[in-house]
Amino acid sequence: LNLLFTDLGYRFNISRSTCGRIFKNVLHVLYKKLRSFVQWPERECLCATMPKCFKENFGNRVTVIIDCFEIFTEKPKNKEASSQHFSHYKHHHTIKYFIGISPQGSVMFISKAFTGRSSDKFITENSGFLKNLLPGDLILADRGFLIKDSVNLCMAEVQMPAFLKGKKQLHPKEVEDTRKLANVRIHVERVIGLLRRKYKITSNTLPMFMVRSKYKKIQTIDK
Repeated sequence: LNLLFTDLGYRFNISRSTCGRIFKNVLHVLYKKLRSFVQWPERECLCATMPKCFKENFGNRVTVIIDCFEIFTEKPKNKEASSQHFSHYKHHHTIKYFIGISPQGSVMFISKAFTGRSSDKFITENSGFLKNLLPGDLILADRGFLIKDSVNLCMAEVQMPAFLKGKKQLHPKEVEDTRKLANVRIHVERVIGLLRRKYKITSNTLPMFMVRSKYKKIQTIDK
C-alpha cells in the first residue's frame, strides 16, 4: 500500500518513530529468512531448462542477462555525499543496483546499493558478480557495460548491442546480432518493471535513514 509511517502510526495508535523501528525490525527478519532465495543456478540446470528463444539465438551458452536500475533518494545534507549520489542520467539523487536475471526469468544476482554516480562498469567489477562466472559463460548486457576485459579474465564472454564507432552504418551481421539481443534483453526489463510494481518502495523517493549505514554492515534498503 506504500503508506507513510505517520499514517500507519495513526492507524495503530503508535508514534511515527515506533512505527519506523517496527518496520526495520520486520525487514531484518524477512531479510534473514528470504535472502537465500536469490541463488546462482548450476550451469546444468540453466542448460536443461533454457527457453527456446535463447537456444535459437545463442545456443545453451547464455548464463545471465545483466542491467542496472536506480531508486530515487532524498538529497543528502553532506555535500560530498550529495555529489556521489547525484545521477546525471536520472538528474536526481539516487542509489543504484546491479541485477542479474537468468534466461528463465529468475533473479540470480543482486548487488548492494551503490551511489547514483557509480558507473555500470564500476558496479559490475565491485559487486562480487564476476566471482560467479565460469569459463565459457555468455553474459548479455546493454551498451553502458564496458566490461569486456574484466569478463574475459574469467574466460567468459559479454555480448552487447553494436556501436557505430564512427561508421555511417552497422554491418548487416551487427544489425542482426543487435536485433537478437534486443529480443531477449526485454526479459530483464520486465523483471525490473515487476519489482517496481510489486515493491512500491523501489518506485518512490527513499528517506536517507534507509540509505545510510554508519554503524551497520548492511544498509536498510539492501535488505
